Amino acid sequence: MSWEWFNIIGTVAFVISGAVIAMEEEYDLLGVIVLGMATAFGGGILRNILLGIPLTAFWNQGTLFTIALVSMFIVFVLPHKYIGYWNRWGLFFDAVGLSAFAIQGAMYATQMNYPLSATIVAAVLTGIGGGIIRDVLAGRKPLVFKEEIYAVWAMVAGVAVGLKWATSIPELYALFIAIIVCRMVSVYRGWKLPRRSLRPSTTPSSIRPLNNRL
Repeated sequence: MSWEWFNIIGTVAFVISGAVIAMEEEYDLLGVIVLGMATAFGGGILRNILLGIPLTAFWNQGTLFTIALVSMFIVFVLPHKYIGYWNRWGLFFDAVGLSAFAIQGAMYATQMNYPLSATIVAAVLTGIGGGIIRDVLAGRKPLVFKEEIYAVWAMVAGVAVGLKWATSIPELYALFIAIIVCRMVSVYRGWKLPRRSLRPSTTPSSIRPLNNRL
């Protein structure tokens, strides 16, 4: 799988995700376009900033822009019953986008001879950056920081590419599928990272019956 195919797969998967969430929030067509484009390209912009790639390179993606716009308009005009299938398949397409973009971001860093640490960060930013921007623009809390194991799989992709475990086309295919599988298993198994809350908890022993207060 070439670099360009990773771009296309990730772009389509994420732009659909952004467009559907925009319609769930009842945004107009402009809002759908903005949210879809931010989801598809936001992570790449953050990665370019990290790696020192000129931001003007963002505008040299004419084909991807066309693919993104066509995908959004198809989703926008689809009958409601077909968009409802997103609830069934949305997590899978999101996993596809995460895997494709994380690997693509890691490949950017390794081809520019950056160290492993930069490769991992590039994979994470490319894989989850667009989703974070999408959630913020939609007024939602980014689930990547709260509920699910998400960024970890992007890190795994960065490690695999950065350590040269996946360099050939078959190896990249295998890594691509492995990240998707790990993401889906973590969703259906309900895996979560440890979390600690500083909010005061209300325990049953601290709640006194009303008649005892009288």
